Amino acid sequence: MTDLQGLEARFDAAIAGAGDEAALEAVRLAALGKKGEISELLKGLGRMTPDERREVGPKLNGLRDRVSEALSHRREALTEAAITQRLEAERLDVTLPVRPNPAARGRIHPISQVIDEITAIFADMGFSVAEGPDIETDRYNFTALNFPEGHPAREMHDTFFLPSNAAGERKVLRTHTSPVQIRTMEAQKPPIRIVIPGKTYRQDSDATHTPMFHQVEGLVIDKTATVANMKWVLTEFCKAFFEVSNVNMRFRPSFFPFTEPSMEVDIQCDRSGAEVRFGEGTDWMEILGCGMVHPNVLRGVGLDPDEYQGFAWGMGIDRIAMLKYGMPDLRDFFEADLRWIEHYGFRPLDMPTLFGGLSS
Repeated sequence: MTDLQGLEARFDAAIAGAGDEAALEAVRLAALGKKGEISELLKGLGRMTPDERREVGPKLNGLRDRVSEALSHRREALTEAAITQRLEAERLDVTLPVRPNPAARGRIHPISQVIDEITAIFADMGFSVAEGPDIETDRYNFTALNFPEGHPAREMHDTFFLPSNAAGERKVLRTHTSPVQIRTMEAQKPPIRIVIPGKTYRQDSDATHTPMFHQVEGLVIDKTATVANMKWVLTEFCKAFFEVSNVNMRFRPSFFPFTEPSMEVDIQCDRSGAEVRFGEGTDWMEILGCGMVHPNVLRGVGLDPDEYQGFAWGMGIDRIAMLKYGMPDLRDFFEADLRWIEHYGFRPLDMPTLFGGLSS
């Protein structure tokens, strides 16, 4: 019979020296596997005499049990060591600031936010949103809006014209969103109540002008629209947009080819401090133009000006955004500076509503 004490000592050393689960499994197979040394010794009990089995059997069974127990203890130790090593490798420094949620890192551009604010206000008044192409024909951008060929008012638009096409027609980057008014009146019967936010293009560039900018216009066409209706709509818009309970507005005579009468609108404000405050003070600031739709425009889209009338207005989205949120230079809107957008931008889930607040 093999020296059982020497065999046990050898397996104990092999178990203690096993550095991982694979090495430990190799020791188990060598000792207790189907052809392991201890298993082979146990198979030999059948060839022994009864007296030999009574003497050797308990020793072999004890050896098997002790080796099995040693294997079990070593396996637990290896498992615990692996967990400890993983925890060390994946340790978090809880003193570091929490990383922001990726969904909260982005920002809504102020222009997009203000368009949503404008849409929310006018939607509450029953207006829908209309859109049109940025590249327009001469007819939609000028002629249908009462700018006839050679009219001096065309000189007010220092315009981006595209090269002539095969028919000799020169299309233009729209100088205002007013062409959408014509397209809507051609496609839809009155009553019409729309707002038209979008990009427009003129050759201007300074702290308050850029070659591409954003404009919103509104149009109402029905049988009973009046100047009084227009003044109420614009007053309610200014109160809601600038989030003040009351605001005085001043309507001054002006000229636009597509409206008659035409008016410039000033809003009451206080510019004595570091910021412009609306609804108070003794200063005035021009913010938009408006007027009753010119009869020639109505005739051009097939509407009888003796039956239908309406009013329209327009304002710069970038400009009113600067006034409301205190941005000093229009050109910063288009610089793509992450520091600027982090400061002036809005969190993605801060959607403007009349109930929850436009700029909360």
